[in-house]
Amino acid sequence: MSEVQAAQVASIDLNKGETANEDLVDPWNVQSSSATGVDYDKLIVRFGSTPIDDELIQRIERVTGKPAHPFLKRGIFFSHREMHKILDLHEQKKPFYLYTGRGPSSEAMHMGHLIPFVFTKWLQETFDVPLVIQMTDDEKYLWKDISMEEVKRVALENVKDIISLGFDVEKTFIFCDLNYIGQCPGFYQVIVQIQKHVTFNQVKGIFGFGDSDCIGKISFPAIQAAPSFSIAFPQIFNGRRNIPCLIPCAIDQDPYFRMTRDVAPRINLPKPALLHSIFFPALQGATSKMSASDQNSCILLTDTPNQIKNKINKYAFSGGQATVEEHKEKGGNCDIDVSFQYLKFFLEDDQKLEKIRQEYTSGELLTGHLKKELIGVLQQIVGSIQEKRKAITDEVAQEFMTPRKLKFDY
Repeated sequence: MSEVQAAQVASIDLNKGETANEDLVDPWNVQSSSATGVDYDKLIVRFGSTPIDDELIQRIERVTGKPAHPFLKRGIFFSHREMHKILDLHEQKKPFYLYTGRGPSSEAMHMGHLIPFVFTKWLQETFDVPLVIQMTDDEKYLWKDISMEEVKRVALENVKDIISLGFDVEKTFIFCDLNYIGQCPGFYQVIVQIQKHVTFNQVKGIFGFGDSDCIGKISFPAIQAAPSFSIAFPQIFNGRRNIPCLIPCAIDQDPYFRMTRDVAPRINLPKPALLHSIFFPALQGATSKMSASDQNSCILLTDTPNQIKNKINKYAFSGGQATVEEHKEKGGNCDIDVSFQYLKFFLEDDQKLEKIRQEYTSGELLTGHLKKELIGVLQQIVGSIQEKRKAITDEVAQEFMTPRKLKFDY
Protein backbone atom coordinates (compact mmCIF):
# COMPACT_ATOMS: atom_id res chain seq x y z
CA MET A 1 0.00 0.00 0.00
CA SER A 2 1.38 3.43 -0.94
CA GLU A 3 1.55 6.21 1.64
CA VAL A 4 -1.20 8.09 -0.20
CA GLN A 5 -3.44 5.00 0.05
CA ALA A 6 -2.52 4.68 3.73
CA ALA A 7 -3.44 8.32 4.25
CA GLN A 8 -6.83 7.73 2.62
CA VAL A 9 -7.48 4.69 4.82
CA ALA A 10 -6.44 6.65 7.94
CA SER A 11 -8.77 9.49 6.98
CA ILE A 12 -11.68 7.08 6.49
CA ASP A 13 -10.95 5.34 9.81
CA LEU A 14 -10.80 8.64 11.66
CA ASN A 15 -14.07 9.83 10.22
CA LYS A 16 -15.69 6.54 11.23
CA GLY A 17 -14.25 7.07 14.68
CA GLU A 18 -16.17 10.29 15.04
CA THR A 19 -19.42 8.34 15.22
CA ALA A 20 -17.96 5.66 17.48
CA ASN A 21 -16.89 8.05 20.28
CA GLU A 22 -13.31 7.80 19.12
CA ASP A 23 -10.87 10.52 18.11
CA LEU A 24 -11.21 12.73 15.07
CA VAL A 25 -7.87 14.07 13.85
CA ASP A 26 -7.25 15.90 10.58
CA PRO A 27 -5.29 19.05 9.65
CA TRP A 28 -8.21 21.30 10.68
CA ASN A 29 -9.97 19.42 13.50
CA VAL A 30 -8.89 17.59 16.63
CA GLN A 31 -11.66 16.11 18.78
CA SER A 32 -11.49 13.58 21.59
CA SER A 33 -14.29 12.25 23.79
CA SER A 34 -11.81 11.16 26.48
CA ALA A 35 -10.74 13.43 29.34
CA THR A 36 -7.20 12.11 28.87
CA GLY A 37 -7.19 13.27 25.24
CA VAL A 38 -6.32 11.58 21.97
CA ASP A 39 -5.27 7.91 22.04
CA TYR A 40 -1.86 8.32 20.43
CA ASP A 41 -1.14 4.58 20.31
CA LYS A 42 -4.19 4.14 18.08
CA LEU A 43 -3.17 7.17 16.03
CA ILE A 44 0.26 5.67 15.35
CA VAL A 45 -1.42 2.50 14.07
CA ARG A 46 -3.89 4.44 11.91
CA PHE A 47 -1.24 6.73 10.43
CA GLY A 48 1.39 4.01 10.08
CA SER A 49 4.16 5.94 11.81
CA THR A 50 6.74 4.63 14.32
CA PRO A 51 6.80 5.31 18.07
CA ILE A 52 9.76 7.27 19.43
CA ASP A 53 11.23 4.75 21.87
CA ASP A 54 14.10 4.82 24.37
CA GLU A 55 16.45 3.35 21.78
CA LEU A 56 15.90 6.28 19.39
CA ILE A 57 16.23 8.84 22.18
CA GLN A 58 19.48 7.26 23.33
CA ARG A 59 20.78 7.24 19.76
CA ILE A 60 19.96 10.95 19.37
CA GLU A 61 21.97 11.64 22.54
CA ARG A 62 24.84 9.43 21.36
CA VAL A 63 25.01 10.94 17.87
CA THR A 64 24.73 14.57 19.02
CA GLY A 65 26.68 14.27 22.27
CA LYS A 66 23.92 16.30 23.98
CA PRO A 67 21.03 15.46 26.32
CA ALA A 68 17.71 14.83 24.59
CA HIS A 69 15.19 17.66 24.73
CA PRO A 70 12.54 17.29 27.48
CA PHE A 71 9.90 17.07 24.72
CA LEU A 72 11.49 13.78 23.67
CA LYS A 73 11.99 12.39 27.16
CA ARG A 74 8.44 13.28 28.21
CA GLY A 75 6.73 11.85 25.14
CA ILE A 76 5.59 15.20 23.77
CA PHE A 77 7.26 14.29 20.48
CA PHE A 78 6.12 10.69 20.36
CA SER A 79 6.17 9.44 16.76
CA HIS A 80 8.44 9.62 13.73
CA ARG A 81 9.07 8.65 10.15
CA GLU A 82 12.66 7.67 9.28
CA MET A 83 14.44 9.69 11.98
CA HIS A 84 17.15 7.01 11.98
CA LYS A 85 18.02 8.01 8.40
CA ILE A 86 18.53 11.60 9.54
CA LEU A 87 20.86 10.40 12.30
CA ASP A 88 22.73 8.30 9.71
CA LEU A 89 23.27 11.44 7.64
CA HIS A 90 24.57 13.37 10.64
CA GLU A 91 26.98 10.57 11.52
CA GLN A 92 28.22 10.54 7.92
CA LYS A 93 28.60 14.35 7.99
CA LYS A 94 26.08 14.66 5.16
CA PRO A 95 23.64 17.60 5.04
CA PHE A 96 19.94 17.81 5.81
CA TYR A 97 17.65 20.70 6.70
CA LEU A 98 14.63 21.45 8.86
CA TYR A 99 11.19 22.59 7.74
CA THR A 100 8.22 23.57 9.88
CA GLY A 101 5.41 26.08 9.55
CA ARG A 102 2.53 28.09 10.89
CA GLY A 103 -0.93 28.87 9.57
CA PRO A 104 -1.45 32.54 10.51
CA SER A 105 -5.13 32.56 11.45
CA SER A 106 -4.97 34.98 14.39
CA GLU A 107 -2.82 37.95 15.31
CA ALA A 108 -1.92 36.59 18.75
CA MET A 109 -0.26 33.16 18.85
CA HIS A 110 -0.95 31.00 21.91
CA MET A 111 1.28 28.73 24.00
CA GLY A 112 0.33 25.65 21.98
CA HIS A 113 1.68 27.28 18.83
CA LEU A 114 5.13 27.47 20.45
CA ILE A 115 5.63 23.71 20.72
CA PRO A 116 6.97 22.93 17.20
CA PHE A 117 9.08 26.10 17.17
CA VAL A 118 10.69 25.51 20.58
CA PHE A 119 11.61 21.98 19.53
CA THR A 120 12.72 23.01 16.04
CA LYS A 121 15.03 25.63 17.54
CA TRP A 122 16.61 22.93 19.69
CA LEU A 123 17.04 20.66 16.66
CA GLN A 124 18.62 23.48 14.64
CA GLU A 125 21.09 24.34 17.39
CA THR A 126 21.85 20.69 18.15
CA PHE A 127 22.49 19.60 14.54
CA ASP A 128 23.59 23.03 13.15
CA VAL A 129 21.46 22.90 10.00
CA PRO A 130 19.39 25.35 7.91
CA LEU A 131 15.74 25.93 8.76
CA VAL A 132 12.88 27.05 6.54
CA ILE A 133 9.60 28.18 8.09
CA GLN A 134 6.52 28.33 5.87
CA MET A 135 3.74 30.78 6.71
CA THR A 136 0.65 29.42 4.96
CA ASP A 137 -1.15 32.73 4.55
CA ASP A 138 -2.71 31.38 1.34
CA GLU A 139 -4.27 28.47 3.25
CA LYS A 140 -5.87 30.78 5.80
CA TYR A 141 -7.24 33.02 3.05
CA LEU A 142 -8.82 29.97 1.39
CA TRP A 143 -10.26 28.45 4.58
CA LYS A 144 -11.22 31.49 6.65
CA ASP A 145 -13.46 34.49 6.12
CA ILE A 146 -10.51 36.89 6.03
CA SER A 147 -9.33 39.46 3.50
CA MET A 148 -6.05 39.19 1.62
CA GLU A 149 -4.76 42.34 3.33
CA GLU A 150 -5.67 41.08 6.79
CA VAL A 151 -4.13 37.63 6.36
CA LYS A 152 -0.87 39.21 5.18
CA ARG A 153 -0.86 41.56 8.17
CA VAL A 154 -1.53 38.72 10.62
CA ALA A 155 1.21 36.61 9.02
CA LEU A 156 3.77 39.37 9.59
CA GLU A 157 2.77 39.66 13.25
CA ASN A 158 3.14 35.88 13.66
CA VAL A 159 6.56 36.02 11.99
CA LYS A 160 7.66 38.52 14.63
CA ASP A 161 6.40 36.22 17.40
CA ILE A 162 8.39 33.33 15.94
CA ILE A 163 11.57 35.40 15.59
CA SER A 164 11.26 36.45 19.24
CA LEU A 165 11.96 32.84 20.26
CA GLY A 166 15.59 33.46 19.29
CA PHE A 167 16.11 32.01 15.82
CA ASP A 168 19.39 32.84 14.05
CA VAL A 169 18.84 35.02 10.97
CA GLU A 170 22.00 33.60 9.36
CA LYS A 171 20.58 30.08 9.48
CA THR A 172 16.80 30.63 9.14
CA PHE A 173 14.57 31.59 6.21
CA ILE A 174 10.92 32.46 6.92
CA PHE A 175 8.59 32.90 3.97
CA CYS A 176 4.93 33.63 3.28
CA ASP A 177 3.44 31.61 0.43
CA LEU A 178 1.65 34.59 -1.12
CA ASN A 179 5.02 36.30 -1.64
CA TYR A 180 7.51 33.47 -2.11
CA ILE A 181 5.66 31.68 -4.90
CA GLY A 182 6.13 34.80 -7.01
CA GLN A 183 9.71 35.40 -5.91
CA CYS A 184 11.07 31.91 -6.65
CA PRO A 185 10.08 30.17 -9.91
CA GLY A 186 11.73 26.98 -8.61
CA PHE A 187 9.22 26.79 -5.76
CA TYR A 188 6.24 26.93 -8.11
CA GLN A 189 7.84 24.35 -10.41
CA VAL A 190 8.05 21.89 -7.49
CA ILE A 191 4.40 22.60 -6.63
CA VAL A 192 3.31 21.80 -10.18
CA GLN A 193 5.32 18.56 -10.25
CA ILE A 194 3.58 17.45 -7.06
CA GLN A 195 0.16 18.46 -8.40
CA LYS A 196 0.74 16.36 -11.52
CA HIS A 197 1.28 13.22 -9.47
CA VAL A 198 -1.67 13.42 -7.05
CA THR A 199 -5.19 12.83 -8.33
CA PHE A 200 -8.36 14.66 -7.33
CA ASN A 201 -9.72 11.42 -5.83
CA GLN A 202 -6.60 11.05 -3.70
CA VAL A 203 -6.81 14.51 -2.14
CA LYS A 204 -10.54 14.02 -1.55
CA GLY A 205 -9.79 10.74 0.20
CA ILE A 206 -6.94 12.14 2.31
CA PHE A 207 -8.37 15.53 3.25
CA GLY A 208 -12.12 15.01 2.92
CA PHE A 209 -12.68 17.75 0.32
CA GLY A 210 -16.20 17.95 -1.06
CA ASP A 211 -17.70 19.05 -4.35
CA SER A 212 -18.53 22.48 -2.94
CA ASP A 213 -14.97 23.25 -1.79
CA CYS A 214 -13.13 25.90 -3.79
CA ILE A 215 -10.42 24.64 -6.14
CA GLY A 216 -7.81 26.52 -4.10
CA LYS A 217 -8.28 24.06 -1.23
CA ILE A 218 -7.81 21.11 -3.55
CA SER A 219 -4.51 22.43 -4.88
CA PHE A 220 -3.17 23.65 -1.53
CA PRO A 221 -1.68 20.35 -0.22
CA ALA A 222 0.98 20.53 -2.95
CA ILE A 223 2.01 23.96 -1.64
CA GLN A 224 2.54 22.65 1.90
CA ALA A 225 4.42 19.67 0.46
CA ALA A 226 6.85 21.70 -1.68
CA PRO A 227 9.18 22.99 1.10
CA SER A 228 10.02 19.34 1.84
CA PHE A 229 12.36 19.44 -1.16
CA SER A 230 15.62 21.41 -1.27
CA ILE A 231 15.11 22.33 -4.94
CA ALA A 232 12.34 24.68 -3.71
CA PHE A 233 15.09 26.86 -2.17
CA PRO A 234 17.80 27.23 -4.85
CA GLN A 235 19.23 30.31 -3.14
CA ILE A 236 19.93 28.28 0.03
CA PHE A 237 21.01 24.95 -1.43
CA ASN A 238 22.77 26.15 -4.59
CA GLY A 239 20.22 24.39 -6.79
CA ARG A 240 20.81 20.95 -5.23
CA ARG A 241 17.71 18.74 -5.29
CA ASN A 242 18.96 15.86 -3.14
CA ILE A 243 19.27 17.39 0.36
CA PRO A 244 16.91 15.50 2.70
CA CYS A 245 14.46 17.27 5.00
CA LEU A 246 13.30 16.69 8.58
CA ILE A 247 9.87 18.09 9.53
CA PRO A 248 8.91 18.59 13.19
CA CYS A 249 5.13 19.11 13.39
CA ALA A 250 1.98 18.18 15.26
CA ILE A 251 0.58 14.79 14.25
CA ASP A 252 -2.50 16.38 12.63
CA GLN A 253 -0.27 17.68 9.80
CA ASP A 254 0.95 14.19 8.91
CA PRO A 255 -1.59 13.60 6.08
CA TYR A 256 0.17 16.31 4.03
CA PHE A 257 3.49 14.56 4.39
CA ARG A 258 2.25 11.02 3.82
CA MET A 259 1.10 12.39 0.48
CA THR A 260 4.50 14.10 0.02
CA ARG A 261 6.46 10.95 0.81
CA ASP A 262 4.36 8.98 -1.68
CA VAL A 263 5.00 11.51 -4.45
CA ALA A 264 8.74 12.03 -3.79
CA PRO A 265 10.14 8.96 -5.60
CA ARG A 266 8.00 9.69 -8.65
CA ILE A 267 9.56 13.13 -9.06
CA ASN A 268 13.02 11.80 -8.18
CA LEU A 269 13.33 13.65 -4.86
CA PRO A 270 14.14 12.33 -1.34
CA LYS A 271 11.30 11.54 1.05
CA PRO A 272 11.09 13.90 4.05
CA ALA A 273 11.50 12.48 7.56
CA LEU A 274 9.12 13.56 10.33
CA LEU A 275 8.89 14.02 14.08
CA HIS A 276 5.32 14.26 15.44
CA SER A 277 4.12 16.01 18.59
CA ILE A 278 1.05 15.43 20.68
CA PHE A 279 -1.60 18.16 20.97
CA PHE A 280 -1.52 20.98 23.49
CA PRO A 281 -4.77 20.87 25.49
CA ALA A 282 -7.26 23.71 25.85
CA LEU A 283 -7.55 25.23 29.33
CA GLN A 284 -10.95 23.54 29.72
CA GLY A 285 -9.43 20.10 29.11
CA ALA A 286 -8.77 17.55 26.39
CA THR A 287 -12.39 17.26 25.28
CA SER A 288 -12.60 21.01 24.50
CA LYS A 289 -11.28 22.84 21.47
CA MET A 290 -8.47 25.36 21.91
CA SER A 291 -8.61 28.39 19.64
CA ALA A 292 -6.92 31.78 19.67
CA SER A 293 -10.32 33.21 18.71
CA ASP A 294 -11.67 31.99 22.08
CA GLN A 295 -9.32 33.83 24.41
CA ASN A 296 -10.52 31.90 27.46
CA SER A 297 -9.45 28.55 25.95
CA CYS A 298 -5.75 29.36 25.84
CA ILE A 299 -2.87 31.49 27.11
CA LEU A 300 -1.97 34.06 24.46
CA LEU A 301 1.52 35.46 23.96
CA THR A 302 -0.03 38.91 24.43
CA ASP A 303 -1.58 38.10 27.83
CA THR A 304 -0.54 40.19 30.85
CA PRO A 305 0.68 38.48 34.04
CA ASN A 306 -2.71 39.18 35.61
CA GLN A 307 -4.59 37.72 32.63
CA ILE A 308 -2.47 34.56 32.83
CA LYS A 309 -3.19 34.24 36.55
CA ASN A 310 -6.93 34.77 36.12
CA LYS A 311 -7.25 32.36 33.18
CA ILE A 312 -5.41 29.55 34.97
CA ASN A 313 -7.31 30.02 38.22
CA LYS A 314 -10.72 30.32 36.54
CA TYR A 315 -10.55 28.02 33.51
CA ALA A 316 -7.75 25.42 33.88
CA PHE A 317 -9.49 22.04 34.20
CA SER A 318 -8.61 20.34 37.47
CA GLY A 319 -7.85 16.71 38.10
CA GLY A 320 -8.38 17.25 41.81
CA GLN A 321 -11.27 16.13 43.98
CA ALA A 322 -14.41 18.07 44.91
CA THR A 323 -13.26 18.95 48.45
CA VAL A 324 -9.91 19.39 50.19
CA GLU A 325 -10.63 16.43 52.45
CA GLU A 326 -11.50 14.16 49.54
CA HIS A 327 -8.45 15.35 47.60
CA LYS A 328 -6.11 14.55 50.49
CA GLU A 329 -7.71 11.12 50.76
CA LYS A 330 -7.89 10.16 47.07
CA GLY A 331 -5.32 12.43 45.40
CA GLY A 332 -5.43 14.17 42.04
CA ASN A 333 -5.34 12.80 38.48
CA CYS A 334 -2.36 14.26 36.59
CA ASP A 335 -3.52 12.63 33.34
CA ILE A 336 -6.51 14.97 33.07
CA ASP A 337 -5.29 17.97 35.08
CA VAL A 338 -4.52 20.79 32.62
CA SER A 339 -2.14 22.63 34.95
CA PHE A 340 0.03 19.54 35.30
CA GLN A 341 -0.12 18.89 31.55
CA TYR A 342 1.06 22.46 30.86
CA LEU A 343 3.92 22.01 33.34
CA LYS A 344 4.86 18.84 31.46
CA PHE A 345 5.41 21.06 28.40
CA PHE A 346 7.06 24.06 30.01
CA LEU A 347 8.68 23.21 33.38
CA GLU A 348 12.31 22.44 32.54
CA ASP A 349 13.32 20.77 35.81
CA ASP A 350 12.61 17.02 35.50
CA GLN A 351 13.04 16.36 39.22
CA LYS A 352 10.68 19.15 40.20
CA LEU A 353 8.07 17.93 37.71
CA GLU A 354 8.24 14.41 39.11
CA LYS A 355 7.97 15.73 42.69
CA ILE A 356 4.85 17.71 41.73
CA ARG A 357 3.37 14.63 40.04
CA GLN A 358 3.93 12.45 43.11
CA GLU A 359 2.62 15.03 45.58
CA TYR A 360 -0.48 15.84 43.51
CA THR A 361 -1.26 12.17 42.90
CA SER A 362 -0.94 11.40 46.62
CA GLY A 363 -3.17 14.35 47.57
CA GLU A 364 -0.40 16.17 49.45
CA LEU A 365 -0.38 18.99 46.85
CA LEU A 366 -3.65 20.85 46.36
CA THR A 367 -4.99 22.13 43.02
CA GLY A 368 -4.53 25.76 44.05
CA HIS A 369 -0.83 25.24 44.72
CA LEU A 370 -0.41 23.38 41.44
CA LYS A 371 -2.03 26.25 39.55
CA LYS A 372 0.20 28.74 41.38
CA GLU A 373 3.29 26.85 40.19
CA LEU A 374 2.06 26.92 36.60
CA ILE A 375 1.15 30.61 36.73
CA GLY A 376 4.72 31.50 37.72
CA VAL A 377 6.20 29.39 34.92
CA LEU A 378 3.93 30.82 32.22
CA GLN A 379 4.30 34.42 33.40
CA GLN A 380 8.08 34.09 33.10
CA ILE A 381 7.99 32.53 29.62
CA VAL A 382 5.40 34.91 28.17
CA GLY A 383 7.08 37.93 29.77
CA SER A 384 10.43 36.98 28.25
CA ILE A 385 8.90 36.55 24.79
CA GLN A 386 7.09 39.88 25.05
CA GLU A 387 10.30 41.67 26.04
CA LYS A 388 12.20 40.21 23.05
CA ARG A 389 9.23 40.89 20.78
CA LYS A 390 9.60 44.65 21.36
CA ALA A 391 12.86 44.62 19.40
CA ILE A 392 11.41 42.78 16.37
CA THR A 393 10.64 45.53 13.86
CA ASP A 394 9.27 45.19 10.33
CA GLU A 395 12.87 45.57 9.13
CA VAL A 396 14.07 42.67 11.30
CA ALA A 397 11.23 40.49 10.03
CA GLN A 398 12.04 41.44 6.43
CA GLU A 399 15.64 40.36 6.94
CA PHE A 400 14.45 36.85 7.87
CA MET A 401 11.99 36.84 4.95
CA THR A 402 14.35 37.94 2.17
CA PRO A 403 15.30 35.02 -0.15
CA ARG A 404 19.06 34.67 0.28
CA LYS A 405 21.96 32.35 0.91
CA LEU A 406 22.26 31.18 4.52
CA LYS A 407 25.42 30.44 6.50
CA PHE A 408 25.97 27.06 4.85
CA ASP A 409 27.84 25.96 1.71
CA TYR A 410 26.48 23.43 -0.81
